[in-house]
Amino acid sequence: MPITEILARNAALYGEEICLVEINPEIKDVPASWKDYELVETNPEKRYRREMTWREFDDKANRFANFLLGRGLTKGHKVGILLMNCLEWLPVYFGILKTGALAVPLNYRYTEDEIQYCLDLAECDVLIFGPEFTERVNAIKDKIPRVKIKLFLGVGRPDFAESYYALTACCSSTAPKISLSDDDDAAIYFSSGTTGFPKAILHAHRALTISCEVEKDHHRQTRADNFLCIPPLYHTGAKMHWFGSFLAGSKAVLLRGVKPEWILKAVSQEKVTIVWLLVPWAQDILDAIERGDIKLNDYNLDQWRLMHIGAQPVPPSLVKRWKQYFPHHDYDTNYGLSESIGPGCVHLGIENIHKVGAIGKAGYSWEVKIADEQGNPVKQGEVGELCVKGPGVMKCYYNNPEATAEILKDGWLFTGDMAKTDEDGFIYLVDRKKDVIITGGENIYPVQIEDFLRTHQAIKDVAVIGLPDQRLGEIVAAVIELKPEFSLSEAEIEQFCRELPRYKRPRKIIFDHVPRNPTGKIEKPKLREKYCGGSLVEAQTGIH
Repeated sequence: MPITEILARNAALYGEEICLVEINPEIKDVPASWKDYELVETNPEKRYRREMTWREFDDKANRFANFLLGRGLTKGHKVGILLMNCLEWLPVYFGILKTGALAVPLNYRYTEDEIQYCLDLAECDVLIFGPEFTERVNAIKDKIPRVKIKLFLGVGRPDFAESYYALTACCSSTAPKISLSDDDDAAIYFSSGTTGFPKAILHAHRALTISCEVEKDHHRQTRADNFLCIPPLYHTGAKMHWFGSFLAGSKAVLLRGVKPEWILKAVSQEKVTIVWLLVPWAQDILDAIERGDIKLNDYNLDQWRLMHIGAQPVPPSLVKRWKQYFPHHDYDTNYGLSESIGPGCVHLGIENIHKVGAIGKAGYSWEVKIADEQGNPVKQGEVGELCVKGPGVMKCYYNNPEATAEILKDGWLFTGDMAKTDEDGFIYLVDRKKDVIITGGENIYPVQIEDFLRTHQAIKDVAVIGLPDQRLGEIVAAVIELKPEFSLSEAEIEQFCRELPRYKRPRKIIFDHVPRNPTGKIEKPKLREKYCGGSLVEAQTGIH
């Protein structure tokens, strides 16, 4: 069934129960409910805590859907979402789906050029954005003529946009009568390889619904659970982990911040039972405990039953440390791609903590194989490409049949990750076929940084690689070959890179020769061997 029917069901069964809570830990203010924002444009970020019931969630989604329909949107139109995590995010998302249009979440770290590129690639007709993005949207507003409707959600509305609050407040909260099927297009997410700008990943309603079932099967959510959502909702990982709670009809908390004390305070005060972390956040919590900055006795954590991690390789030593302080916690590792509707196509399983270091086995409703270059399964212990197959596989890369054909073959999604299995059938990542750098759970695309650095007059050649980092998984390192007549210091390179977004700036500068093969391609495996001592994943996890 279309995922929108789950929301309607929850509103009918649990209408007056709280479903979502938003916490802004830097704000010290009295709690406020969604109703404070019903008729007037105000500033949600000035409230420490807001909450919303299932009925309000469904009503808000219906109001936004009816607004879009009233503006002529129909099946096949696309609506871009450029918002920080907030209580409005999910009603906006579901309102789009209820019209039959496609939701198009955008990475809040995108530069103005990347925002423009993605809006054009997905053929968006509408953009809803928050105050954090006004400057970036203003810079491209005349370059996105297809985007006829620009909606602003927040305080300080710019002249070129309309008010989300004012326009939706007067719309009907009755569900629109739009017929949806499992095969209808539902959403476009973005991914990319090492060639720079993202690809648009098209998913149907079936994929969204199956992700709810996968998550609920893996982590056994009930209505008594409460999920703490910290990562950005544009990311399939955050939203699809929440989908298990959504299907169970249980509560969730959106925490706008990642400091260890904020996480533990939210778990304690909101009686959270499930937390999904990235490696750096788990590392920070453990470090704070061991420094004495955090005293676990100051928090009520007995109800916290599950901590799970995804988005990057997980060092077994981290999980071992975690269990020392939280011995009663279940633990799970999640593996997935945006092309496979986020997490869960492979997962470790809470009963298999003795296999930490592996990413696990095929998830609920999924098939996996480790394949050679011809797509044939390799023998146990041999390295091949990890392939997955199931109802959560993308329909295609939108408007890119060539790239689709490269990754989808006979129903199998070729992930680009090299892996092997042990004697028990558990899958271990060995290395990545692609050169994407994953730092703190975010993908970094080396070519963009390389192209930027090459604009410096003193730089002859450059290669950007990932180096293992205990906290972030990887950091961005730039191997720079200077022209003979020039000299540069690390400080000068760092100053030059200030034009890049902070998360793309190299954390390590290495002055060295950049090796290339006879066809002119950079030999990054040689650089990784030189500076990592071998496989990146081996360096992170100790897998051999």
